[in-house]
Amino acid sequence: MSDWHSWAAIVVFVGAYALIISEKIHRVAVALGGAGLMLAIGATDDVSAFYSEDSGVDWNVIFLLMGMMMIVGVLKKTGMFEYLAIWSVKKAKAKPFRVMAMLVVITAVASALLDNVTTVLLIAPVTLLVCERLALPAAPFLIAEVFASNIGGTATLVGDPPNIIIASRAGLTFNDFLVHLAPLVAVLVVVLVALCRVMFRMSFVYDEDRAAEIMALEEREAIKDPRLLVQGLFVLVLVVAGFVLHPVLHYEPSIVALLGAGLLVAVSTADTSEVLSEVEWPTLAFFAGLFIMIGGLIDTGVIDEVSKALADVIGTNELGGSLTLLGASAVLSGVVDNIPYVATMAPITSDLVHNMGGGGGHVMWWALALGADLGGNATAIGASANVVVLGIAERNRQPITFWQFTKYGLIVTAVTVTISLGYVWLRYFALG
Repeated sequence: MSDWHSWAAIVVFVGAYALIISEKIHRVAVALGGAGLMLAIGATDDVSAFYSEDSGVDWNVIFLLMGMMMIVGVLKKTGMFEYLAIWSVKKAKAKPFRVMAMLVVITAVASALLDNVTTVLLIAPVTLLVCERLALPAAPFLIAEVFASNIGGTATLVGDPPNIIIASRAGLTFNDFLVHLAPLVAVLVVVLVALCRVMFRMSFVYDEDRAAEIMALEEREAIKDPRLLVQGLFVLVLVVAGFVLHPVLHYEPSIVALLGAGLLVAVSTADTSEVLSEVEWPTLAFFAGLFIMIGGLIDTGVIDEVSKALADVIGTNELGGSLTLLGASAVLSGVVDNIPYVATMAPITSDLVHNMGGGGGHVMWWALALGADLGGNATAIGASANVVVLGIAERNRQPITFWQFTKYGLIVTAVTVTISLGYVWLRYFALG
């Protein structure tokens, strides 16, 4: 890492990260400015930034988000989210903590079946309406759902993008993830609910009048356009089926989402310009800038040096290596997006597994998955779902600051990663 480009890239990234944390400049402006500087200093170039699969903008993420945002935009016009908001509040007897617990569990389960970004796109509008009805601050509920989405997504191959990368490199199946990670995730969701009860206790203010008003409502009256609702749900089911059948169809989630959005706009009466206005364009721009900045670190060899240093520390020590990989991955995934991190670490982990005489289901792969997925909860930009929810909150005038998210994220990450370390030791070493 003697090349000055490497040190310049580090300075740009650290400076941008500091500005995002300070919130003195809007995070979108910082990300795009940082991306511009990476290009200006030659840390990356136009080919790497826009066309490289390893170090460029992840267009699959961008277009997956855009397609799902369009579908959600159409569904919002049907009154479906109002229906779900009233239904969920009535089921929870309008008790704020019960509402949060129910939304957390639903988010975790949905994130395992879909992916965590798609889930928060669907659940966030419901949450905002629930909080408006109960006169509650939306931020604690949205933050709790982000944690649930990242934890729930850890359980399956399709739940979190890093898992797809790991499965491809290690030759793992959907059932492998269920067997090895789902039991732990079930425990972590219960732990998260308990943590939410403590962390957000000041937000659970029960308003009897508001509760009585909602309990008296008939949720079916919230549906404004039944025909559009049927069309939207039909397309959503097709999209979800496309996600689940990825191993068979071999269509990337981004293609499935765009096909679904195009089909829904084509067969419905929804106005195209109105649908496009529902897309969180600033969030997509932030992702693009962030990908280019991280690409600069990849192209200059910074991330590769960090990964190799980690590999040198691990050596052939399975227990120490697994625990180190899990902990280090959690820390690094809280700073850089976990997708490029896992893409960089996957081949190194493969070499480590080979040196230890292991195969596809080796403990090192599960350590990498747990660290990368759970570490994404640590900061506001640690995972894609975090950034998406912050964008939705800001658009709905319920802004969540970097530190407001991160002060809770560090607690959740510390607890869940500690439990995961114990799980790895117990399952793969103590019990053989």
